[in-house]
Amino acid sequence: MGFLHSMICETDGIQAIAPVQWRSFDDMCAVYWHARATKGAGGYYISPDPRIMLFFDDISGRARMAEDAEAVTTAGRPMLQALYVPPGRPMWTRFSDNHKFSHLDLHFNRRWLQGKLAPVLGEAAANAAILRPVERQDVAPLIVIGHTLARELATPSRHPLFAESLAMSLISGLLDLSEEADLIELASGGLTPMQMRRLRAMVAESGGARLSTGVLAEAVGLSESWFTQAFKKTTGKTPLQWQQEQRIALVKELLLRGDLSIASVADRFGFADQAHLTRVFRQYEGTTPAAWRREQRLS
Repeated sequence: MGFLHSMICETDGIQAIAPVQWRSFDDMCAVYWHARATKGAGGYYISPDPRIMLFFDDISGRARMAEDAEAVTTAGRPMLQALYVPPGRPMWTRFSDNHKFSHLDLHFNRRWLQGKLAPVLGEAAANAAILRPVERQDVAPLIVIGHTLARELATPSRHPLFAESLAMSLISGLLDLSEEADLIELASGGLTPMQMRRLRAMVAESGGARLSTGVLAEAVGLSESWFTQAFKKTTGKTPLQWQQEQRIALVKELLLRGDLSIASVADRFGFADQAHLTRVFRQYEGTTPAAWRREQRLS
């Protein structure tokens, strides 16, 4: 008997509209669905096995997803065409309109997947890659591979190795095989250096304006609750505390670059007035902006 996945799946308002095509292989199980969802339909899914979901049409405008039940209706993010879902990661989905769709589900034996990735990435990085969720929209080449695999499920014509090789192509094309340091950091439960660079760039581009935790979480592809935990683990600070530090760093850059008045600098970065900037600046630097600028120019 081949590999059979183990998944808790609870749906409401989602129905198969054609016979489900599926095959079990030595280390993976592939399932091809045609389904219909009614407005307000949703589902809850969690599995100990890593898996890929590949949709053959764009559902991002009609379906949203999140890692907790409340967020999917209030702050869920669009469900993209290709998803890699790590083992043990919960998913809630919600449709905002009636919709017919088809998708391919691939469930993998984690030990087998680890064995495929480790010779290339190393043990630690392979494990980290398996734990990293991925959501992509621009997946045209993967759609072609997915259709080929779906046809092989419906009408097997080649050795099972062919289907397994197609599945590995989907894995290598979808998983985020980032630098080892990034992957190992993610495995520890924190944000990767790449994700932190993205957040710093966002703060800089905003001109120091405060960004909501939801906006920051969406930028790195995480739910707000998961992001908050990972962010605190990485920085030791809340997103608000960290943004204030980044804001002060931008203020310091501007103080050194020009001769703007402290009041103008305060206005540039959204502080209420010069007194507000001075109070916050003193908390972080132990001195006033004017005194800090004088000290830097004398040093």
